[in-house]
Amino acid sequence: MKDIRETVRKKYAEAVRKNRSCCGSGSSCCASGSDPITEGIYQGTSKDRIPDAVLGQSLGCGSPVEMAGLKPGEAVLDLGSGAGLDAFLAGGEVGPSGKVFGLDMTDEMILAAESNRVHWGLDNVEFLKGFIEEIPLPEGSVDAVVSNCVINLSPDKDAVFREIFRVLKPGGRISVSDVVFLRPVPEEIRSSIDAWAGCIAGALGMEEFAGKLKAAGFENVRVEPTRVYEFTPEQLQDMFPDMQGVADIDAKDVAAGAWISAVKPLS
Repeated sequence: MKDIRETVRKKYAEAVRKNRSCCGSGSSCCASGSDPITEGIYQGTSKDRIPDAVLGQSLGCGSPVEMAGLKPGEAVLDLGSGAGLDAFLAGGEVGPSGKVFGLDMTDEMILAAESNRVHWGLDNVEFLKGFIEEIPLPEGSVDAVVSNCVINLSPDKDAVFREIFRVLKPGGRISVSDVVFLRPVPEEIRSSIDAWAGCIAGALGMEEFAGKLKAAGFENVRVEPTRVYEFTPEQLQDMFPDMQGVADIDAKDVAAGAWISAVKPLS
């Protein structure tokens, strides 16, 4: 777990320094503006509210805040908050009487998020350093947990789901955007460290994701694909340069961005 964490940390620190996505390492598809995972995920009124500089730091695969149904006065946790974009959107939804915590393990991301918070002018957002497997908040302290393409990066997802369940109030809910597998994938992808940091190798299948949430105690679990990825051989080679024979792998329709929701029971 330590090796995966350190690889992810370094890659995301580099991403925020260079203001680019984490889907690749070299002259990435992300750098060229055609990232199949992160491109075009914010639309309409949400996009209109986001400063251009912050939008360019988005590393997500969906817009979980839009789907969360946040209400004024609620407390929200953004897992893997990065440069803060989704935390800021949540802060606008819960208003001055609400509170948003952004949690990230990367110093560079927290510094970028705090700088963005000052420029955005939100006083109800606070950033914390820590791991999503060990959330530094008390039991039953938040009404909702959102996360954008981060849970797949964790090598211990069962711990993540247990921690989310712990910090949610009874009746609290999750709204997560993440990558899921639609069919079995080659072992070359599963064993690629670049594919881990690029949000692919650590992804769960749809049924596996739902099953782990239910095992943690959640109910009303839904896993709904929102964008099926059609990776070209060139994109795969650019995204995962450490993977041997990547150009020959059939990756069409193997993965999708999905919206995942669930509720912590009242009792």
